Amino acid sequence: MKMLNIHETKTKLSSILSEIEKNGEKFIICRNEKPIADIIPHIKKSRLKPDGFLSQIKINCDLTKPL
Repeated sequence: MKMLNIHETKTKLSSILSEIEKNGEKFIICRNEKPIADIIPHIKKSRLKPDGFLSQIKINCDLTKPL
């Protein structure tokens, strides 16, 4: 992880994001040499993958009919 101060982060944000995108680099943003935030790559999660347990549940009624 690389440490950056706030001014450096504001000045170089575009290149920082590019480095994160290309290399998966992680950054810590500091104020007065104290860490205040992390910039990490976004984790892509697929919502299309069915859940193993939920895919076993079967519903044997018409849920669109009124009660």
